[in-house]
Amino acid sequence: MIKPGMFISERYEIVESIGSGGMADVYKAVDRRLNRNVAIKFLKAEFADDQSFVDKFRGEAQAAAMLSHPNIVNVYDVGEDSGLYFIVMELVEGITLKKFIERKGQLEIKEAVGIGIQIAHGLECAHEHHIIHRDIKPQNIIISRDGKVKVTDFGIAKAVTANTAINQAIGSVHYLSPEQARGGYSDEKSDIYSLGVTIYEMISGKVPFGGENTVTVALQQIQGEAQPLNELREDVPASVQKIVEKCMQKKPERRYLTVTDLISDLKRSMKEPEGDFVNMPAAIVSDSPTRQMNKDELKTIKTESSKKKISEDEISDEAEPVRAKTSEAAPVAKKKAVATTQTTKKKVNKISKEEDEDIDAMDPRFEKFIIAGTVLLAIALCIALVYLVMRVTGYLGGNTAQTPTTTGYQGFTTAAPTAAPEDLISVPSVEDLSKEDAEKTLRLKSESFTIIWKEDYSATVEAGRVIAQYPPAKRDVARDAEITLTISVGPETKPITDITGMKEEEAIAALEADGFVIHEVEYRPNAEIEAQTVIGTEPEIGTLAKTSDTIKVVVSGGVDGNMVEMPDLSGHTYDEAKSLLEERGLKIGETDFMNSDNYEKNLVCGQSVLKEKMVELGTAVNITLSLGKSEEPTPEPTTTTEATTTTTEATTEEPTTTQEPTDEPEVTTESTEEIIYSYVGSVTINWPESLEGFSSVYAEIYQGDAQAVVYDSGEELDSSSFPLQLAIVEDEDTGFTEGAAVVHVWFGDEEVTYNVVLSAEPAD
Repeated sequence: MIKPGMFISERYEIVESIGSGGMADVYKAVDRRLNRNVAIKFLKAEFADDQSFVDKFRGEAQAAAMLSHPNIVNVYDVGEDSGLYFIVMELVEGITLKKFIERKGQLEIKEAVGIGIQIAHGLECAHEHHIIHRDIKPQNIIISRDGKVKVTDFGIAKAVTANTAINQAIGSVHYLSPEQARGGYSDEKSDIYSLGVTIYEMISGKVPFGGENTVTVALQQIQGEAQPLNELREDVPASVQKIVEKCMQKKPERRYLTVTDLISDLKRSMKEPEGDFVNMPAAIVSDSPTRQMNKDELKTIKTESSKKKISEDEISDEAEPVRAKTSEAAPVAKKKAVATTQTTKKKVNKISKEEDEDIDAMDPRFEKFIIAGTVLLAIALCIALVYLVMRVTGYLGGNTAQTPTTTGYQGFTTAAPTAAPEDLISVPSVEDLSKEDAEKTLRLKSESFTIIWKEDYSATVEAGRVIAQYPPAKRDVARDAEITLTISVGPETKPITDITGMKEEEAIAALEADGFVIHEVEYRPNAEIEAQTVIGTEPEIGTLAKTSDTIKVVVSGGVDGNMVEMPDLSGHTYDEAKSLLEERGLKIGETDFMNSDNYEKNLVCGQSVLKEKMVELGTAVNITLSLGKSEEPTPEPTTTTEATTTTTEATTEEPTTTQEPTDEPEVTTESTEEIIYSYVGSVTINWPESLEGFSSVYAEIYQGDAQAVVYDSGEELDSSSFPLQLAIVEDEDTGFTEGAAVVHVWFGDEEVTYNVVLSAEPAD
């Protein structure tokens, strides 16, 4: 059982769980050796018990660790600890492309193309190293807080292809290439197909092929044609539509041969949206970097092709399920389907039989499942077709003039669609509209909508306006669908909670639990009440106030001098820091050590209490002393001894009693390239319990005179987006340094503060 606080391989400290997938659990952790946040994926037990899977998992993950690219989530380490197999990766704070699409419905064309280009750049790097992802889908794409797109799950996807059972492929079948759906050979062009499906979904808001089960979708990937994008959106440029169509060609050789070619066309589409520059080659070529055919093989293929040319129509006709008019035809259909599958496979995959089956070989259970599923589906379709024909012609007593009712379901008739695609309409956005305007907007879409009204308190949306709607905007629904709208009745009014006598933190928590917003905390000298104890509030306790109102909490500072301001200890020696604390009636607590690129050895680089904070006399303050810069690779021996001695004398101070000086001189780095550092930290933002409905979110970080914006939602969010893990990266030229800082977060007008410690890392 993995729990927060556990150490993995005596190096990675688990912080919290941040996600779980079909084959792995993901945790946020801290690499104590390098003092940085990381993400660790632990293989689930059902996969860890399969040694062949584990071996491939390790091998592919180690191969993926060779990849270093801005659009790829970097893999740092692979290992095993007490039966737990794990991959240590770069921690990317952000949202998956899948959730991004779900939130926005349809992306802007330029936005979708821009994201597609970044994904393609990541794949380009992988393909150059002969690594195929094989599971490109929006769920495996992360958009970071700064808009950077990163591809994740390299290596895992390749191992899954060869070993995952059919029920584990459900999440990816909508993005599989036809050759993967058949269980055949896949290469770089399989990734291009999946990327094409991903771009299609970004633009249209839905996947090109859907179905009730995995087999249905897989068959559509092999045989079906996606609805053209310009039929789903009128603003799709011709060039973008052709690019997506080329990516999603059934035959791999008709797609882009390389991701580089795809990137070129995507970039050109940004400049020439209606340009006619996308070519659809018909010739079959062999370009796979994994295996090149020799001249004899090529000659054999050409000879066989001239004798037994298999056209697309022939294959399609052979693979098409037999429409049996009666139940007696089912065995014939079954035999023909199986024979057709074997014959077609023999013709098309003659060369691929000789390929290495270590990774790409089709699981026999999967093959049997596909064949059986195809036959059963063909029979079901025939039965359904016969039933519909008899229903329409009246043999079953049906009346084609009747409209299906919504009062109940009978037998399997529920499988029949209740509304044709043209009868579905998109729900408009009515949030923040008045009740009258919201109803008018919906009625303009459909007079048949059933509108259900609800009321709720909201501290951010004025009374009489919509704070939530369901179904959400841009969702396709029937014309007579039910639409639920929640109307704000304004902020809730209640008496201010009696917090007199509580300690400061306890009192603030009690007020926030009641929905009030804490404006500030004021310390006032009071000889009768213990320091850090609440005296009262402004407005006074018991006063009726709205939850949107801000409350000032008044806290006792004790007798004059009982509360003191915390000094800044950064840059001082241990003895100096101790003296500064004792001068103010404070005392030094525990001492820790860490590397620092901004503070020389034995100087304070961190403190447990923020400077300028009011603290009670006698408070123990923990400090962190610098061990000096992190070890750097030994430079080429071009620096002279004289220069080394001079530099050492100029920069090295006498060590205190806590550290013994080394006999060896420090190596100067004057002759090497100057290293630029970034200061990084992480903070978890929680949704205020008092806040209801939706709110914009904005955050800034402060450290001394340095200030920077670290998050801006740009749109209103609700509690479902939280907790929010916020990664902070500030360059050294912005004025930030190692040590404590404060993050101020505004939820509309409500402000919450968080403490964070920044650490130094070499900038990319």
